[in-house]
Amino acid sequence: MIVLSADFLRSASDARSWPPAGPPEFAFCGRSNVGKSSALNALAGRKQLARVSRTPGRTRLINFFDLRVTEKTRSGARAPEQEVRFADLPGYGFASGPRHERETWRAMIEEYLTKREPLRALVVLVDGDLGAQESDVEMVRWAESLQRRVICAATKLDKLSRNRRGQQVDKIAGRLAVPAVIPLSAHEHFGVEELWRALLSEP
Repeated sequence: MIVLSADFLRSASDARSWPPAGPPEFAFCGRSNVGKSSALNALAGRKQLARVSRTPGRTRLINFFDLRVTEKTRSGARAPEQEVRFADLPGYGFASGPRHERETWRAMIEEYLTKREPLRALVVLVDGDLGAQESDVEMVRWAESLQRRVICAATKLDKLSRNRRGQQVDKIAGRLAVPAVIPLSAHEHFGVEELWRALLSEP
């Protein structure tokens, strides 16, 4: 995938501050500190499109990003440009901050998933080193109950030896009860093209 442009659009706390409906939208969620920002930066081919923090729960709003992308065809020519929008959702599970703030984040996610019309898929990121947690399973089931297309990816697999990665990915897929999980590493940059293909494929 060739990313022609990638820009921060706005942050939003509720539906009143969401950007108007536009290009197909893909939301990214996961436990706090799962590496959402790093994954977004890898997909965008940018180092600092999304702010990366070492503090779990740093993302407290929904952050929207607009991207223009294309790809090379088999003949070597460029395919028509496409516009997409990413939404970086606040992390679930453990997060720093007062309890009332964590409850606000959960309400924010619920409102977005149930009401956002341009949303085409929800990408659930799972810590590949830690493995799928109960909160990850609950997130996948909840999104499925809302009739949202779910794409699962395992991050931070570069922390595992190469011969353990496939086994861990299969284990995560079994725990989540999904057909497949995309192995992803922002550090070693594998899985990025596979995730792009999953995003842009027809449901």
